[in-house]
Amino acid sequence: MTKPFRALHQSALRLSAVIAPIAILVALLTAPAAGANGKFVDPPVFADAVAAGQLPPVEKRLPATPLVTEVDGGRVPGRQGGEARMLIASPRDVRLMTVYGYARLVGYDEKLELKPDILLDVQNEGGRVFTFKLRPGHKWSDGAPFTAEDFRYYWEDICGNKQLAPGGPPRLFYVDGEKAKFEVIDATTVRYSWSKPNHTFLRALAGAADPYIYRPAHYLKKFHVKYADPKQLEEQAKASRKRNWAAMHNFVDNMYRFDNPDQPTLQPWVNTTRPPATRFIGERNPYFHRVDQNGRQLPYLDRFTMVHSAAALIPAKVAAGEIDLQPRYLAFNSYTLLKKAEKREPIVTRLWKPGLGAHLALYPNLNVEDPVWRRVLRDERFRRALSLGMDREIVNQSLYYGLAEAGNNTVLPSSPLFKPEYRDAWAEFDVVRANRLLDQMGLIKKNGEGIRLLPDGRPAEIIVETAGEDTEQTDVLQLIRDDWMRIGIKLYSKPSQREVLRNRVFAGQAMMIVWGGLENGIATPDMPPDALAPMSQHGYQWPKWGEHYETRGKKGEAPDIPEAKELLDLAEAWDGATSTAERARIWHRMLEIHADQQFTIGILRAVPIPIVTARNMRNVPEHAIYNWEPGAHLGVHRMDLFWLE
Repeated sequence: MTKPFRALHQSALRLSAVIAPIAILVALLTAPAAGANGKFVDPPVFADAVAAGQLPPVEKRLPATPLVTEVDGGRVPGRQGGEARMLIASPRDVRLMTVYGYARLVGYDEKLELKPDILLDVQNEGGRVFTFKLRPGHKWSDGAPFTAEDFRYYWEDICGNKQLAPGGPPRLFYVDGEKAKFEVIDATTVRYSWSKPNHTFLRALAGAADPYIYRPAHYLKKFHVKYADPKQLEEQAKASRKRNWAAMHNFVDNMYRFDNPDQPTLQPWVNTTRPPATRFIGERNPYFHRVDQNGRQLPYLDRFTMVHSAAALIPAKVAAGEIDLQPRYLAFNSYTLLKKAEKREPIVTRLWKPGLGAHLALYPNLNVEDPVWRRVLRDERFRRALSLGMDREIVNQSLYYGLAEAGNNTVLPSSPLFKPEYRDAWAEFDVVRANRLLDQMGLIKKNGEGIRLLPDGRPAEIIVETAGEDTEQTDVLQLIRDDWMRIGIKLYSKPSQREVLRNRVFAGQAMMIVWGGLENGIATPDMPPDALAPMSQHGYQWPKWGEHYETRGKKGEAPDIPEAKELLDLAEAWDGATSTAERARIWHRMLEIHADQQFTIGILRAVPIPIVTARNMRNVPEHAIYNWEPGAHLGVHRMDLFWLE
């Protein structure tokens, strides 16, 4: 959004607070008609700008064929206007505007079925050829046309430029080493094709973290050496303290991070705040492509505001009524506080079901830099002993009122892939069996405290690092600490900031962390099993193996244990599988390996998640799944339909 338009937009928002909202009905000039009366309804916030000719009327801002959303299933069509406040624990959380807004080329609905969204249509020829039809007349948030040129720019001028993308296109564009063939068919049609099926392609585009295979070419060309004057770019780079034009281009190209207010977007809200800041304001996108069945342009809410706060203070601030919508930084141990607050503050607390394979799991770092600990942690007997040595039911009863479920980090009963043995393997509380496994490893010697000694004579003291955002994880670890003393292992917990924790894992400095479990605990056979294989640095049990895969061997370390290699082979075999039955067989083998090897050690599952809203917030599901992938937390529940009564 340009600065003049952003100023105009902000002025219109301020004026709407004192002028009675009046919906502007305009005749629909392009097919099809949106509402029952054949009219589109412009948000009242834009009334003055439209009347003054400073903003086109809604029928000229929408695509020729907007996405019409039938508001049903217990929800009701809403009113346009209002502001939703949310608390965040880091300025980096501004990217959640792109997650919760969930405008995707194709996206999941609440039944986890893929549907066109930004795209008008997708033609899928056997998983080998994908033809994307754009919505004619669709525009970026600054009013510029959204066309095939935006896809071409990403493919040729970003992925094809060694300075911007040294490794070339991301992995989703490769099948067995074969890079996609990209074609521009016409101004609103592009095509990607391979000689073999790419079953992960569409699902990657529907992900919580959008890969953004398109870019606003009209904006970014100003920073690209191919289109702008090289000398001017060099001067700009120096002035902005960037190494060169490519570093400057990467700095302004923040589609997912969402921290550049000047970069146009297709999301329902446009971030208008440049960091550093403690309050980020998302204003409605005047050119957003969705409408409800009555022709009202979405989103219903005019503003989506994120206010920075210390994570530890967020539950108390929520209980004080300082939010309109809070899906994050609330643990189950805040539920009693929040329910009591309902009596004095206009808030409502719902409990949603998690989609994670485990609410909390331990991640032993098989790539830890300490050579002795690396050898110990890679012995499956040690990981199995740690799992057998924790009393999960004590944790459940003590901290979760018995509402959780003990078991491994694996798929949930709601997944068609679920088997009880995946949940239960090595997950019973059996101190005798755990001690026997550790004895078999040769960890027989103990010090005066009864702590086993490592092969180099050091006591077996495990430091489990946490994100330190609340006391829940440390409370859980304290209970496990008492259990592990009975098998001669001493546990220490160490809190740190989330980004610091990740970097310590990546560097091999953290020997073990506690984190949420398998992102997609509700998987089907046709969803990719990548998270079960060492294919990403963010696999905290094997970060260097994942980095090796992500960089195609340029960084990290190659897996060197048979089970990890088999998982990689299976994940790649899934890509080439031609039937659901074959993909299910691969999934089951990978789940069997994880249950047996205990690469991650699940603690508890199915802990309900508090979701708090203002009492007058409408269209928020009473019961729902809260999941990152697939789901984008609020994304599949369509936050653009939430409204304030």
